[in-house]
Amino acid sequence: MNPGVLQLGRVRLRLPTPDDAAMLRRYRVDNRAHLAPWEPRREPDYFTLENCRRTIIDGIEAARQDRAYAFVVLAPHEQDILASFTLSNVVRGPFQACLLGYGIAAAQQGRGLMHEALQAGLAWAFGDLGLHRVMANYMPRNERSAHLLERLGFEREGYARRYLQIDGQWEDHALTAKIRPDG
Repeated sequence: MNPGVLQLGRVRLRLPTPDDAAMLRRYRVDNRAHLAPWEPRREPDYFTLENCRRTIIDGIEAARQDRAYAFVVLAPHEQDILASFTLSNVVRGPFQACLLGYGIAAAQQGRGLMHEALQAGLAWAFGDLGLHRVMANYMPRNERSAHLLERLGFEREGYARRYLQIDGQWEDHALTAKIRPDG
């Protein structure tokens, strides 16, 4: 299912196409140090144009199979990626759920753009995708994520010790979820 372009007040959301590979590479390279403490350790080829193109092609296939939806958050002119988020590990059947992951460019922090983008993304997940639950996990020291998820209506459901390997270290995570408002 393709959401098309979601036009918001200050940003546009859409699934990337292979033509966006150079823009994705620029976002990754420009934000490498900023995102490193919050992501898995990246090998050098992660930052290549070919890897960015492959990531986008894999994302298109994942969306076609209803497994994941990797969005880019773009400036209105669509020349710069400001942030990204992914609804991954989509599970259907009685669960109807997914995981939410996100990141924002260093220069865009503190402006409310991620909140704006995720509000629209969540509305799409609960509406068009028909999901019942969206889960998001964060490292306890990441106060920005904790605050963002709380503002979006996520509730803390647990705590997982040594949950994910982030920047080469096993990190604890707070586990949160948001349930479809009408469900």
